[in-house]
Amino acid sequence: MAKKKSTRIIAISLCFFNGVSALFGGGSLIYDPTGKFLQMPIEFLEHTPFKNFLIPGIILFTVNGLFNVLVGILGIRKNSLFPWLTTLCGLLLTTWLTVQIIMIQQFYAPAHVTYYLAGILLIVTGLQLSIQAKK
Repeated sequence: MAKKKSTRIIAISLCFFNGVSALFGGGSLIYDPTGKFLQMPIEFLEHTPFKNFLIPGIILFTVNGLFNVLVGILGIRKNSLFPWLTTLCGLLLTTWLTVQIIMIQQFYAPAHVTYYLAGILLIVTGLQLSIQAKK
C-alpha cells in the first residue's frame, strides 16, 4: 500500500510540475505571441505553419497546462480515472515535445530532457497505478 501511495504522490507532483510550468509558458505566449517575454526568437517558427506563438501558446496552456492540473486534482481526490489520465498526460507531453522539436528543428537539452523525463515518468507511474488498481 505504501508503494501505491508514493507512486500516486510522484504522479500528482509530476502533473502539477508539468501543468503549472505549461500554464506559465503557454500563458506567456498568449500574453506576448512574439515570444519576446520568454526570450524565444520568432525564427523558431520558420518551419512551422505558425506566424507567431499564439496558437502554440493556447495548445500548451490547455493541453499540458489545464489538463495536467485537472488530472493532478483528480489524483488528490483519488479518482479512479487518475492512473489512465496520468498515462495520457505523459503521452501528450512526449508527443508535444517530439512535434515541437521536429517543427522548430531545435533541441534545447535542459528543457527537452527535463520534460521528456517528466513525460516518461508520468507514463510509467500511470501504468504502475493502473496495474496496482487491478490487484
